[in-house]
Amino acid sequence: MTADLVIRPLASPAELNLFLGLSYTLDDELADDLAAGRRHPEWMWVALRGARLEARAAWWGRAGDAAPSVLDVLDMGEVPDRLETGGRLLRAALGQILAPGSSPPEYIRFVPPDWRDRPASRRAVEDPVAVVTAAGAELTAERFRFEWRPGTPVPPPSGRLVFRTPASDGEVLDLMTEVMSGTLDAHGRRDLARMPAREAAARHFDDELARYASPREWWQIAALPGVSGEDVGFVFPARNDYGAIIAYIGVRPGHRGHGYIDEILAQGTRILAACDVERIRATTDLGNVPMAAAFTRAGWVNFERSITMAWPG
Repeated sequence: MTADLVIRPLASPAELNLFLGLSYTLDDELADDLAAGRRHPEWMWVALRGARLEARAAWWGRAGDAAPSVLDVLDMGEVPDRLETGGRLLRAALGQILAPGSSPPEYIRFVPPDWRDRPASRRAVEDPVAVVTAAGAELTAERFRFEWRPGTPVPPPSGRLVFRTPASDGEVLDLMTEVMSGTLDAHGRRDLARMPAREAAARHFDDELARYASPREWWQIAALPGVSGEDVGFVFPARNDYGAIIAYIGVRPGHRGHGYIDEILAQGTRILAACDVERIRATTDLGNVPMAAAFTRAGWVNFERSITMAWPG
C-alpha cells in the first residue's frame, strides 16, 4: 500500500542530503549543479514514506534554460512496490515540470560495462527502465562511454591528412549534413525519420555544439593533402560543464573504410591533451562498431555505458 506516500520536489538546495538518501553515480555532481543553475530544487523530486526516501528523480538542464533537457536520475529503494512508487513519482513530477503539450525530455542512465552480468547492477538498471517504459518512453540506444587518460600514447600526424579550422558555420553544417548519410548513430537515424538531414544537423549544431564555451579554434576539418584538398571529415574537441570531450566526429560517406577515422580522432585527442586535461570523454552507440573500434585502437577505455530512452513525438 502507498496511501501514506508523500511525493514532492525539494523545498530548497538545503534538502540535498534528503535526496542523497539513495545513491547513483551522479551524486557527487549534484551540489555543483545546483550552485551553477544546471539543476533546480523544483526539478528534483522525492517520494517519502515518513522520513524514509523510497524513490527520487532529477532533471538536468543548461544554466539559464527555462526547462530541463534530460532526466538523468531515477532511483527506487529496496521496497516491494518500488516500481509503482517510481511510476507515481515520475507522473507527478512530469505533471509539474512539463509545459502543456510538450514531450518529456530524454531519459539517460549510466551503467557499468558489465551491468547485465551482475544481478545488483542489472536490477538497478532494469527497474528505472521499466518505470520509464511504463510512462511511454522507448529505447533509443545503448552507448559506450570512452575515456582517454593522460599517459596514453597519441600517434603523431602521419601526413595522410591535413587539418584546418572551419571557415564558417555554414561549412560545418554542410559537413554535418553529409555525414548523416548512412549514420550508425541511433539518435541520428531517429532524427532522419522525422526531418530532413539539414534540419537535423542544424538542431544538433544549435542545441549542443554552438553552446560550448571552449575555443572554436579547436574544431578541425580533415582534408587530403595536395592540390585537391578534398575534405574527408571532421572532429570537434570541446569542453562541456564537466570536462574535455570529443563532441562530434565524422567521416564523409565517400571516404569511409580507409582508416581516416584513426587520424581524425588522434588530431582531436592531441588538441585536448595539449591542454593538460585530466581526461577526455566521448560516446558512441554499441551499433557503431567502426567508431567503437577506433576508440579501442587508440587506447581509450570503455569505463561505462549509457542507456538512452525517449518519448515519441
